[in-house]
Amino acid sequence: MGDQKESLRKITHTLAMKNEEISNFISTLKQSLDNLEANSNRVQEDLQSEFTALHSVLDEMKENMLTRIKQERASRTYELQSQLSACSKALESSEELLELANQTLCSSETDGFSQAAKDIKDSVTMAPAFRLSLKAKASDNMSHLMVDFSQEREMLQGLKFLPVPATPEIQVSECQVCDNTVTVVWTLPEPDSKIDHYILEHRRTNHEGPPRIREDYPWMVVEGIREMEHTLTGLRFDTRYITFRVRACNKAVAGEFSEPITLETHAFTFKLDSGSAHQNLKVEDLSVEWDSSGGKVQDIRKEKNRTNSPMHSPARSALMSPKRAPTARPGRDRFTAESYTVLGDTMIDAGQQYWEVRFDKESKAFAVGVALRSLGRFDQLGKSSASWCIHLNNWLQQSLTAKHNNKARTLDCPIPSSIGVYVNYDEGVLSFYNSKTKQLMHTFKTKFQQPVIPAFMVRHVSIKTSCCLRTFCDLSASKLAHQCAAPRRCGTAVSR
Repeated sequence: MGDQKESLRKITHTLAMKNEEISNFISTLKQSLDNLEANSNRVQEDLQSEFTALHSVLDEMKENMLTRIKQERASRTYELQSQLSACSKALESSEELLELANQTLCSSETDGFSQAAKDIKDSVTMAPAFRLSLKAKASDNMSHLMVDFSQEREMLQGLKFLPVPATPEIQVSECQVCDNTVTVVWTLPEPDSKIDHYILEHRRTNHEGPPRIREDYPWMVVEGIREMEHTLTGLRFDTRYITFRVRACNKAVAGEFSEPITLETHAFTFKLDSGSAHQNLKVEDLSVEWDSSGGKVQDIRKEKNRTNSPMHSPARSALMSPKRAPTARPGRDRFTAESYTVLGDTMIDAGQQYWEVRFDKESKAFAVGVALRSLGRFDQLGKSSASWCIHLNNWLQQSLTAKHNNKARTLDCPIPSSIGVYVNYDEGVLSFYNSKTKQLMHTFKTKFQQPVIPAFMVRHVSIKTSCCLRTFCDLSASKLAHQCAAPRRCGTAVSR
């Protein structure tokens, strides 16, 4: 009895679920019928409006052309009537003169004949009939105002409903992701002259992998795009995955959205080259600290298999990728004496790059900047023409200076907890920022004759780098302080 009741409950539940499903479907069908009625009325009204507008255009053209014919007729009528009037008067005068001449010839009187003949001769010479042009001043031909609407009629007979635009396809290999800027490129299956504009939608995702049906973030809409590509700026730097879709629109209807694609940004991470470090520096991948015992760590493993470089990306890029710097020979100190220096393992020879350095608040002295590969093993950062840096001195009196070629400039700004370094290699700009507030501390302007390498000087201090070279698009050093809401990342488009 209990099993039967349980079985009946399951059947009842199944029936209830099915009934609810059918009820919902019925509601959907009713709504579709209502929508169909409303949409049909709308397109019918639109069609009527279009034909009314077309009739108005034709009526206006007809009136203009009729006016042109009437004006032409009036002008020619005036010319011909004027000429007709002049000819009629000349004929009347000539006939009177002819009558007088005949009468004179028929007269038997000889007195005064010579004078009468002379007067008639003079009158003939001055008669209007002999000064008239017997060619019509205006033509009666109106064929130049005839019309042939056969081509237009054929075109009108070819009027039909606008086709729904084809679905675009986003070309992942042509898309570019660079810092907080994304350029999306798409194509159509075949050219369509009826396309008026495109609509691009994008939203953040909260997962790795293919786009999901339901997302937590709403779609952001960009309308009125005239080209088959669009660049988005001002995106959050820490948004690794962004989903995009696009559709084409003509003047009447929008097509289907393209298959959504997800783009991912990759930061190009560099490490510290332990083979270049002073013996009193203890170096790990992303950090270096003072080691008075001289226990230098020479750890250069993992570098041979690194492939996380933009050079391996299939995406287009107008910027060259950073290159790994040659590693110093193991066991040989790159820097010695008072040059407590270590270099990064990556050379910069193009583009715009940015990274950050955090340091211990108890730091006594450290410097961060860039150097040429030709920097001497005894050279201290900022004390030669081959290096540029920001130097913190915290021994007796705290000071922050910008140094290059053994020239120092004291900076009047608070000591930051971390420093952002911005390099625009092509423009010869090296800028240092308070990475928290984005305040510009100092800018060097030069012309880099060789590739530069991130460089760090450490003495009685430990520092840690956020070693991501982040390629910027369309940013200058002057804009960076205003536009960097946070450290930014760069990378390439990867379809998910």
